[in-house]
Amino acid sequence: MEDCIRERLQCSGHQNVTADHRSTFEITTDSYLTTCGTCIIGIDAETGASGLSEAFKSALAKDTAALRTTLRGGDHICTILSKGSSKLTLSHPSDLVWRMSGFICDRTIGIYSDIPASGIPRPLIAWLKEGNTMTVEMEVFTGPEEETPSFQLLQEFFRTP
Repeated sequence: MEDCIRERLQCSGHQNVTADHRSTFEITTDSYLTTCGTCIIGIDAETGASGLSEAFKSALAKDTAALRTTLRGGDHICTILSKGSSKLTLSHPSDLVWRMSGFICDRTIGIYSDIPASGIPRPLIAWLKEGNTMTVEMEVFTGPEEETPSFQLLQEFFRTP
């Protein structure tokens, strides 16, 4: 049976949320947003990467980890699938970044994500542009991969060339 470790945090939208970025999206503890932050969808987050629980960070920092992130704002929901990695440090104090690529830095929480900022449904982005609150639910799923059919499906989904 799969293990699942969960984290949940709240953040706020901002009038400058554009969500135009085509390869990442970000949530930050910063209290402001300029129009240059095209990947930022939430500010005033309760924590950055370094503030996540040690159990969550340990589970995500495995090459076999799969991350499911659910964004909830009002009646709007968006689910993003990403991959973890043994190279994740999750040490940034203010930022969480989901990436479609395999690039990793201290802000990275998920790689090979299936949705960037520009792919998040526009009704959710409109909700955030009004400054409303969003809940970010993150679930890390780990092995044993050879016994877990759903993990095998995730492996197929994340297979990279």
